[in-house]
Formats: sequence, C-alpha cells, structure tokens
Amino acid sequence: MFWVLLLLLAWAFAGVACTRLCLAAVRAAAVDAGGATVERGHDLTLYEAAFLCGGPARVADVTMVSMARQRRLLLAHTGWATVVDPRGRDEMERSVIGAIGPEGQSRIAPVRAAAAGAEAVRRLADGLVRSGLAVPDGERTTVASGIRQVRAAALAVLALGLTALLMPAQTGMPRLLVALWFALPLTLTLSCLAIARVEVHPCSRWASPAGQRLLGALTRRPARDGDERSFLTSVAVRGIRAIGEPELRAAFTHRDRPWRE
Repeated sequence: MFWVLLLLLAWAFAGVACTRLCLAAVRAAAVDAGGATVERGHDLTLYEAAFLCGGPARVADVTMVSMARQRRLLLAHTGWATVVDPRGRDEMERSVIGAIGPEGQSRIAPVRAAAAGAEAVRRLADGLVRSGLAVPDGERTTVASGIRQVRAAALAVLALGLTALLMPAQTGMPRLLVALWFALPLTLTLSCLAIARVEVHPCSRWASPAGQRLLGALTRRPARDGDERSFLTSVAVRGIRAIGEPELRAAFTHRDRPWRE
C-alpha cells in the first residue's frame, strides 16, 4: 500500500500549488477591478507611463532626457551630467538636480540610481498602486510564481505516479487503477494551467492589467514628427533605446574603462 502514500503526497503537491495560484489570481483580479474605475477618462502623465513601463529607473531616464532636450541639463557622451539650469520645474527634476549635488556635475549612473530611489518616485508609485494601475511590490511576481509552482507540481505528480507504477506489486490492485488514481491530481494541475493561460492577463512587473490597457491606448496614438511629447513618450515606453540622437544615447550607455597603468 506504499503507493497510497505516494498518492497522498501527489494530492498535497497539486492542492497546495493550485490553491496558491487561485489566490494570486483573485488578488490580481481585485487590483484590476480597482484600476478599472480610474481607467475611464484617465490620461497617463509622462512620469506615470515611464513607471508603468520600466519602473523607477525609467522615470529617472525620462526626467534626465527631458531636461537635456530643453538644454537645462548637459549629458555628455562620456557619461557625465552637468547642471545648466539649477531650478527644477517639478519634483522629479529637483530630485535629479539634488542627486547631481552642489558641484553641479556628476557621473550619470549614480545620478540615475539616486533619482530612481527619491521620495518623489516613491510617491508616484504609491499613487499608481492606490489607483490600481500599478502592481504592488509584494504581488509583482505572485501570479507568475504560482504558475511555476503548478508546473512543478504537475511534474512531481507525474514522477510519483511513475514511481508507484514501477514499484513491485504489493497488493492485488491493478496497475491501470493505480494510474487512474494518479491521473486525478495530474488532471487538476493541467486544468489549472490551462485556465490560467486563458484567464490570467500577461504578467507585467510594474503595470496592472488596467495600467497595461492605458499604456496600450497611449502607444496607439499617432506620433507627430517633431513633437517633443511624442518623443518623450517613446522614451517612457521603450527606454533609452528609443533615443535617436547618438551622443545622447551614448551618455546613458557609456561604461568606464578599467584603469590601466
């Protein structure tokens, strides 16, 4: 009767994994429902779009690119940022200027890191979470993790079932009937995965399903040549790879070479 213990273990794996995935899906649906009320008639700001696409680091990138395009911040292709106008027009710009420091010049990499962790970005993130457009910190990978656990449980059930079938017969229980018993938890896990594939929204690290719909509407708007807003929106959505100016793009991608004597 050792196969019965293996069957109980298979049901435990399948039950726990499927329950966790269902709970994660319910929480994600609750966030989506909260964001649906805000979604109607809500136009994303540039900073909100940047956060939903790339998180705090993307917000810092968009802020610095915007200031550089307005000639209020000089971003050299050598990886240095120099303040031209020390008066920030909003909290994000003041965070960047504060991260550069009183000398008015600093390497771009530490400025990006400091600006991404600024209080202004945290308030932006909290506001998006409260409105249901952004995924809370603790739930960013919950659904994806739940799906991985169900996949692992399906493999575990299959392995336990094969082990039970390959064991020497200890009772008069037909092997076909043993296989059918193990087919039940395997069917549960596979059905859960199939439902998740259909019902669960594509996973995003930052944007909730409601936030993803707003981003989709934003990207479908026709871009106009020479429109600064369209250019910054493309940077917010795609990141620094959307920058068409080689020297400005090089400022963000520059890496210091190791010192050699």
